[in-house]
This record gives sequence, C-alpha cells and structure tokens, in this order.
Amino acid sequence: MAQNEQVLVVKRDIFGDLPMFHGLMFDTRPYLDKLFARGVLRFMLRSLAEKDPTHKQLIPYVIISYNGKFLTYVRGKRAGEKRLVGNRSIGIGGHINPIDNMPLLGDTFETYHTAVEREIAEEVIIGAKHTDKIVALLNDDTNEVGQVHLGIVHHWNIDQPNVERREQMITQLTFMTIPELKAVKDTMETWSQLCLDGLERM
Repeated sequence: MAQNEQVLVVKRDIFGDLPMFHGLMFDTRPYLDKLFARGVLRFMLRSLAEKDPTHKQLIPYVIISYNGKFLTYVRGKRAGEKRLVGNRSIGIGGHINPIDNMPLLGDTFETYHTAVEREIAEEVIIGAKHTDKIVALLNDDTNEVGQVHLGIVHHWNIDQPNVERREQMITQLTFMTIPELKAVKDTMETWSQLCLDGLERM
C-alpha cells in the first residue's frame, strides 16, 4: 500500500432506507442510483479508509468467463491486500484512484467504467473482445477486509480464451467450470465464495 494512496469511497449510510445486505444483491439499480448520484463519492487516504467502517471502499470485481468456464487465479505474495495472499479468486479488480480523473461533482458512471477497464488492463492481458454487465453488488461485514469494502460485480464474457497475467501477484491463472470451482471453494477468498454461489444467476 502506497503511503499516500487515495481510494474512492462512499459513506456506509448513503443507501438510506435500502437494506445493507450480506452477500450478493442482484437488484442493483436502486443502489447504483444512490452510489453514482452527484456528490456522493469521494477520495480518502487508503491508510485511513482501511480503519474506517463508516465508509466503504468501492471495488469493481470482474468475473471473466468463456464458453461456460470462469477465469480463476491464486493471489501471490505480491498482492496489494496482504490479508488475501494465498487465496483463490474468481474476481479481478481493485481500488479506484484519482488517476482515473473521476468527476466527483458530475456524472461519474461513465468514468467509473473507464476506471474498470484500466484496472483490468493493469492485472491481465486480454486478447479477445468482451461484453460487460454489472450483475450484482457484493457486501460482507463478517471480516475486517469486507467491513471496509463494497464490491460492484461485473461479468465479462469473452469470445476467445486468450488471457495472460500482467500483474505478478496473479498466479496459477486458468479457466475452470462451476463444478471444478466448487471442489476448491474452501481455498477461495470470501468474496469469491459468495460469487461462486451466485454464478448461475450471472
């Protein structure tokens, strides 16, 4: 973690009367409307955000599939989030930083999608066309990592299985079927376990 890294956050209470759910929320529109409303998002020092459960760091979490199989990898020792090292994941994503030039006082949704594309390009090289659909929101307050993060789950469907790692923290990159993933569920990070349970709906 860079000492002065700033990350995109939202206040936990921004959803008002909408329930703060556990796991996946497939009815995303009411939540996205509040998240991307004018003036809601802000940047905060990551060192502070990691210790502040009154805010949620916004994390795009992209699940990539080809022909019924899903991209999966194991987080190596160079992973930015040390608490997740050694865990298997089916999501690629990360924090959104000021480098993404997000207009926090205007319409942020289009710029958010640009930030997602940048984040994925930093992690992996995809030699294929893809579709992009937001399929769920992801929340888990049962552990210290989840308490300060909120995931926006994307499903990218690619037309060729041409994916290579770019980031060193990605190891054992491969495609697996849902039954194969379920067989190794106990090795997965919590967010991936929650997503795995909902893959058929994505």
